[in-house]
Amino acid sequence: MKDRSYNQYCGLAYALDIVGERWTLLIIRELMAGPRRFKDLLAGLPDISTNLLAERLKHLEQQGLLCRRALPPPAGSTVYELTPVGKMLEKTLLELGKWGSRFVPSSPEGAALLPIGSYALTLKTFFRPELAQGIRETYELHVGNEVLQVQINEGKIDVRQGESLKPDVVLWTNIALYLGLLQRQIQPEEAVAKGLIRVEGDPAALNRFLDLCGLPGSP
Repeated sequence: MKDRSYNQYCGLAYALDIVGERWTLLIIRELMAGPRRFKDLLAGLPDISTNLLAERLKHLEQQGLLCRRALPPPAGSTVYELTPVGKMLEKTLLELGKWGSRFVPSSPEGAALLPIGSYALTLKTFFRPELAQGIRETYELHVGNEVLQVQINEGKIDVRQGESLKPDVVLWTNIALYLGLLQRQIQPEEAVAKGLIRVEGDPAALNRFLDLCGLPGSP
């Protein structure tokens, strides 16, 4: 990729030299919940071309924001993951996402619904730590072909890909219903009764999860 720079003696300008290109911040968003394969990144970035994704990944690797590594057998796949420098962007992305949420339309009609891993930062963005004091629970979300685990421990939240050893509640659903639950457009009890979701474990834990991580405007 041809180097372009604002050539300004300013921290923001230097930051934008690295992450200001189209798709770059969304690639970093995709990696916040853990390592991803190239095809996983493509799934979370509809409409990006393979060539452009490869170009952006190369640039971020050269800048020290991500690295590549091979998974051990039998997987043997190459994955991309953020370096400590790349992970430092999390707070920036959370604040930017919170600011941008005021412009999100009430309906996703006409926009692409993403895999659940792409929405990992959403849970952190709207997490209510003041309500999570004294709570230690793990929630395992099976949405589509992906699994996300959410751990809440005394007012802190951790979100990552993969299954948990001892989740308090496990949810199976699709992405549209998952977002509907987060927005409280549908209640868990109603969704279970209609066979729209399947829940294993403590049903009250699912309600607590939605209270702690639900989107703005929900109870």
